[in-house]
Amino acid sequence: MSVTTSFRPYDGRPVTSVSDTAPEVVQGAVDDAVQAAALLAATSPGQRRAWLRAVADNLETHADALVALADEETALGTPRLTAELDRTAAQLRFYGEVAAEGSYLGVTIDGSTATTPRLVRVNRPVGPVAVFGASNFPFAFGVLGHDTASALAAGCPVVAKAHPAHVGLSVRLADLATESLLSAGAPEATFALVVGQQAGTQLVAAEGTAVVAFTGSQAGGMALWRIVNERDRVIPMYAEMGTVNPVVVTPAGAWNFEEVARGFVGSFTLGSGQYCTKPGLMLVPRGHDAASVVAAALLEAVPRPRMLTEAIAGSVRTTLAELEEAGATNVVTVPGGRDGWSAPAAVLSAPVAALLPGSQLLEECFGAVALVVEYADEEELRSALDALHGSLVGTVVTGGDKDDPDARWLVELLSNQVGRVTVGDWPTGVACSWAQHHGGPWPATTDAGATSVGAAALDRFVRPVTYQSVQDAWLPPPGRADNPWHLPRRIDGRLVIPGSGT
Repeated sequence: MSVTTSFRPYDGRPVTSVSDTAPEVVQGAVDDAVQAAALLAATSPGQRRAWLRAVADNLETHADALVALADEETALGTPRLTAELDRTAAQLRFYGEVAAEGSYLGVTIDGSTATTPRLVRVNRPVGPVAVFGASNFPFAFGVLGHDTASALAAGCPVVAKAHPAHVGLSVRLADLATESLLSAGAPEATFALVVGQQAGTQLVAAEGTAVVAFTGSQAGGMALWRIVNERDRVIPMYAEMGTVNPVVVTPAGAWNFEEVARGFVGSFTLGSGQYCTKPGLMLVPRGHDAASVVAAALLEAVPRPRMLTEAIAGSVRTTLAELEEAGATNVVTVPGGRDGWSAPAAVLSAPVAALLPGSQLLEECFGAVALVVEYADEEELRSALDALHGSLVGTVVTGGDKDDPDARWLVELLSNQVGRVTVGDWPTGVACSWAQHHGGPWPATTDAGATSVGAAALDRFVRPVTYQSVQDAWLPPPGRADNPWHLPRRIDGRLVIPGSGT
């Protein structure tokens, strides 16, 4: 039987080997999830909140051991991983609160009239969700990350695929989750884990799988997307894949460019550049010697990028060479360390005219590498931005003046190309909140209307059903007249919130 092995990025030594899940076990996990789906859908959001709180509590109880194992498999460091585990526990609780609040169910009731029947519209859980977590956030976007937490909150069972880069941690997290869910009263098969590439492929193709949620590379996401679309019954696929995230410095914003350059370096080297929100392209008004200033800031920072996997480290070096072949000039390179899976950090420059659709210069480099380009005027800047792919986030650096004449049109232009626009803030770091949107136009994601972070993440795992002239007793609990789950509902066009008097 084949096995999946994780390795220690500090020195390349093996850490954990786990046998890949046999085909019949994968099918059994999906079948069990199908059976559990009706039970989860019938469980109140308040109960699901209790389940997620139990998982969060158990993570915190075992935090030290989990962080130690995660560091062995990712080399992300104890401080970073400790903060990430705390964040993951908070996420689990947050999605439980979103479920209990209930507005994600979108309950809408139109009473019957002389000409129209009674209609009740309710968002219903879709069923088993296949979750593929990311390498770069083993807790926050791992097997118990945003996708799993929001799917469980929405009332869907989850079958997650262990990430090969941290397979030992994936298995341990799955054990803790199963233990917590069962002790909190969740049905069996609420959560399961499979291991191995073939198991993941089978999971996506399995008839009982209702939705796929993926966070990772474009190559990986597209491979699963093709499987989804070759199924007899095509299902939704929510893939967050990431692309180059642009930073635009306005003429007013360039007045203190050395400070801007330091902020940019801090952002694109954070986590060795292994963030999907890493800014990869900076556009600066001509005349600031921008690439040299950013290069000086990089040398001052002295990063020593250590990559999550040997493949990622190799990809950074390969992509650097491809960027130079495509017309970029390497302004400065900071070599990686000599031990483990290290990679260089670099600043490159290119003429703005080289930013053309299809150019390698517009492709993401998943590492501490950034391209700096100067533009002469608004026309050149607009042309460059028009050439970019859809992205997760775009940043505008202004002079801090509300009257910056370029801020308004840049915010409007970027809002058509990205899922989040930030002004004066660096894009790395994604808050898990009610207003957050972590997505973007193709090819950043497969569905620009979906978010993998924030309250709206639950929307991916429900679908609306309208019940026409259906007896009250036959409706799902959210739509019944007595409102047993005490949910906010829109009745005959008016929002009614239990206990608020409205």
